[in-house]
Amino acid sequence: MPPSDWSPRAQTGATYSLDAGEGQRIWHEALGLASLPPLRRLADAPAGPRYGPPTLHRPRLGQGIFRVQVLDAYSRACAVTLEHSLPVLEAAHIRPYARGGDHDVANGLVLRTDLHRLFDRGYVTVDDDSRFVVSKRLREDFDNGRTYYELHGRALHVPAPAWHRPSAAALEWHRGQVFLG
Repeated sequence: MPPSDWSPRAQTGATYSLDAGEGQRIWHEALGLASLPPLRRLADAPAGPRYGPPTLHRPRLGQGIFRVQVLDAYSRACAVTLEHSLPVLEAAHIRPYARGGDHDVANGLVLRTDLHRLFDRGYVTVDDDSRFVVSKRLREDFDNGRTYYELHGRALHVPAPAWHRPSAAALEWHRGQVFLG
C-alpha cells in the first residue's frame, strides 16, 4: 500500500524516514514481501490447456470494404494527426454499426488506434467546424491526457469530395450520445 499522504500524481524528491510513521510502515511491509518465496515463472507452470473453448462471433458484413473505402478516402492518413503508419490506423465509425450506423464513408473517420479508442469511449469528438475536441473528463477521470490536449482544436483533414466528408448528422449524434463533454 502506498504512503497515506502520497498524491496520486507522480512525485519526485519525496523522502520518508525509515524509523517512524509511513516510512517505517512501508519498510516493514517491503521486508515482509521480500521474505515470501519467489513467484513461479510461467515456464514452470504445470502443462495444461493454453486456450479456452472456441467461441462463435458474428462478423459485421461489409466491415472490410468499409475499412478500405474510408482509408482510401482519407489517403491512408489519420484525420487528426496525418499519421500514415498503416498498422496504427483504423476506420472508425462515427455512429457505431452496433448502434444503427452504416458502413458508409460519411459515417467514418480514419483515426490512430489510440484516438479511435478515445473517440469510441466519448473522450474526444469533432465539433460543427470539423475541429477535434478533447473532453475535460479525460483529465478528470484519469488525471492525464497531456498529449491529447495538444490536439484540442486542431482542424480535421477531411476528404475533398463532399460526399466522403464526415456526416454532420452522425457527428451531432456522437456529440449527443457518446461524448462526455
